[in-house]
Amino acid sequence: MFLGEYTHTLDEKGRLTIPAKFRNLLAAGLVVTRGFDQNLMIFPMDEWQGLAQRVAERPLSDEGVRAFRRRVFSGAVDLLPDRQGRILVPPYLREFAGIDGEVVIAGMFNYIELWSAEAWQTVRQSVESNSDASRWQDLGI
Repeated sequence: MFLGEYTHTLDEKGRLTIPAKFRNLLAAGLVVTRGFDQNLMIFPMDEWQGLAQRVAERPLSDEGVRAFRRRVFSGAVDLLPDRQGRILVPPYLREFAGIDGEVVIAGMFNYIELWSAEAWQTVRQSVESNSDASRWQDLGI
């Protein structure tokens, strides 16, 4: 499972070092794609395949399904971390998320989010400043 928040820096080639704690879960391969909030998402290959299967079972006649496919699958790239635990984040994905320099790597239990440091601060402040716990009651919390 992916937990925690880490800040790493992209190197000059666009490579990102995955936190050591996450590497074993991604050693068999991973997929990086566009997120929903001007961020990127990293899925271990088995999680990605499960997501892809669920989407494949939905009808192509559903406009929302087609939009989801376009956003998530067309931007996806499958990767294997190198021996140092680095992945090469393609330029089009870095541009989409505004990632250049410092990257926040945030564990989201079964996947990872990548954020520019500035965008993450904004998102985090928004979540932390909203103390209305009732918005999570549908989760049984």
